[in-house]
Amino acid sequence: MVRNFPEAGVRPAQDALPLDLDTATYEVVLALCVGFSIPGLVPPLLHSEGVPPGQLVARAKSAGVLQADGRPSPELRAAVLRDAGVHQVRRLQRALVDAYCAESLPLGTLARQLAADGFVDERLARVLHEKGTALLGADPGGALELLELAVAAGADALGTAPRQAEAALGLGDLDAASRILDTYFAHQSPDAGLTLPDFARAVRVSCALWAHRGMMSRAADVQRWAAGLHPSGTDALGALALLAAGDAAGAQSLVEGGAPAPSPSLHDVGHMLLAEGALLSLSPEPYGALPMLIRASDTVNATRTAVPAPDMPAGFAATVALLGGSPQTALSVIQAALASGQGGRVARTRLSLLGGWAAMLLDQPALTRTFIVEAGVRDQKPIPRDELLLQALEVGLARRSGDAAALVRAWQGAREALLHVSVDLLTVLPLTELVVAAARLRDLEGLKPHLEEAWLLLSKLGNPPLWSVPVHWAAVQAGLLLERPDYLAPHAAALVRQARTYPLAATFAVAGKAWVSVLAGRFTVDAVEAAAVGLGAAGFGWEGARLAGHASARAADRKDMTRLLSCARDLRPTRERIPGPAGPHRETPNEHAGTAARADAGAGARAASRDDARPPGGPSLSGREREIAQLVLRGRTYREISEEIFISPRTVEHHVARIRRRLGASSRSELLARLRLSLDPAAGGSTAPGGAPIRTPNGNGRNP
Repeated sequence: MVRNFPEAGVRPAQDALPLDLDTATYEVVLALCVGFSIPGLVPPLLHSEGVPPGQLVARAKSAGVLQADGRPSPELRAAVLRDAGVHQVRRLQRALVDAYCAESLPLGTLARQLAADGFVDERLARVLHEKGTALLGADPGGALELLELAVAAGADALGTAPRQAEAALGLGDLDAASRILDTYFAHQSPDAGLTLPDFARAVRVSCALWAHRGMMSRAADVQRWAAGLHPSGTDALGALALLAAGDAAGAQSLVEGGAPAPSPSLHDVGHMLLAEGALLSLSPEPYGALPMLIRASDTVNATRTAVPAPDMPAGFAATVALLGGSPQTALSVIQAALASGQGGRVARTRLSLLGGWAAMLLDQPALTRTFIVEAGVRDQKPIPRDELLLQALEVGLARRSGDAAALVRAWQGAREALLHVSVDLLTVLPLTELVVAAARLRDLEGLKPHLEEAWLLLSKLGNPPLWSVPVHWAAVQAGLLLERPDYLAPHAAALVRQARTYPLAATFAVAGKAWVSVLAGRFTVDAVEAAAVGLGAAGFGWEGARLAGHASARAADRKDMTRLLSCARDLRPTRERIPGPAGPHRETPNEHAGTAARADAGAGARAASRDDARPPGGPSLSGREREIAQLVLRGRTYREISEEIFISPRTVEHHVARIRRRLGASSRSELLARLRLSLDPAAGGSTAPGGAPIRTPNGNGRNP
């Protein structure tokens, strides 16, 4: 028999092979293309006619078929395997696997190659299945590829499906994972009991999928369905889904005995700590929850691998810390989790956004932006639950910066994101921000159905203070913004009731009372200062500073105004300023200290000092002037600017006048035009919606 082959390294046309080889040489070349090596693993040759394999290899090399090292080129290999007889190829492939097993050689690389070539052998399937499973928690992409090859090599497709779904989830492909499980669960007979292989894994992945889609009630349904088929189909992570969906009794039952006892493995212990800590967070005095949740996060961090879950221990711990007024603790938990890769790629977005939320509460918007970039939300659209968290975070940033245009945009995104998720415990955090924003934008009706869901959920759980108090506080702020005592009253009463056992509720109740007195114009400095300091001590420094700043602008006495401004500055000592060309200007806690009169008198000296350091070549604004100019461009009044940066309205007026003189502007429109030209957009400059002009002074020094 004579076969034609191309020159080495050249892929032939389908029917044009320029070289002739005898049958024995062809068989050796085919064996080398299959994977044999000579010398080394010598193939069983049927047509060698006693010629040594090495001599046949030399003959193929001299004919230009093999490369100098005696191996076929990739192009030759592809052509030979394509054109060779299937039975001949399979015989050699089986012989090669037999040789590897006889010599106890690892089958890993060979198994991948032969499976890709279409060879079916249970030994290859077993190796590929094991290696794919081992990669699930660390490399879901590699795991999915190996598991697909395992099925191609003969592994049980039904038994492999849960692992394939877990790998797809790890890659963030929720749709692919759901399709795999739909096919898998279709084989479950309702009368046959637990018959599907790897059922517990499939349930865990399905539960995590529904949670990531923002439908925790469906995740809880999966747990109930699995428990009805067989108790071993559930685990401690199922308790978290039940709890988050409002079924505290079901979660408690599962933790106390419904699920199998945890093994000593890091994952099992971490998940049990997570479930127990989550249950503790529902207690009237939830102080033991956060330490337990942090231990759960630390334990899972040590594994360096990911397991599908409704939420990561770090995510739940951070949420509890943020709602409880411990943003610094939340930030440290998130940073440790991200460093260890907790939860893998699919959890990284949520953890990063929670880190951004902690940074926002710590008054560090630049760090928040860094976390948002780290979340990767600019590269691909987040899953529904993470999208809601992102949009609520954007709302919070816009509200705190006073950027009305950004707030409207973010609110529209949040409204859209809310349509894709149902309310559960994990959506309480974004709701606390959205309630206040909705009131500010006079769109509380748009949030009404979601709030009703939240109140129903919290009522089912017994109105646990850690979860319900922040929502009541947000509702109090909304009532203040809307000037609706009827809306505010029940939530203020709830805070007073829970103040007996939960100190944060007492702090919020005092702060709410102080806000009412400030807005009514009948407040005492001592009461406002105490309320503001209380908010700061509870971890809500921005809210405390805002209360003190707002009151300072309404103080009748200059001494009281100065005292409240000082209080506000003390509560935000490290707040990030609007950056200028040379970097952000940060005001020290003692800058502009003393009375407002001394501050006004010294304003020119400080400005001159900063002007001396500015680069030559034309008018330039100091860091403080740049900050005020950007707020002016946003249409802010003197009073609003003073509340934002904690200086007196008179000092703001002096700064604006100096900016006018420095830029040579003789009118409002000219000043606006020159400010837009002089401020570097990359440094954060923006105009008010629609390029709002500076408002005309009203005689009270309120408008620039």
